[in-house]
Amino acid sequence: MTYATDRLQEEIAYVAYHFHWNLETILDLEHHDRRRYTRQIASFVALAGAEG
Repeated sequence: MTYATDRLQEEIAYVAYHFHWNLETILDLEHHDRRRYTRQIASFVALAGAEG
């Protein structure tokens, strides 16, 4: 199974924006690790929104 290019680009942009990681670093992540980071970032964003 292949991973949708649009979804991959969204994940890359999301992680890069929030963690300021470069493209190479993000692409070196295994798929499940990149997904875990996107979930963690979403959790941080939601928490910050709830506090502010």
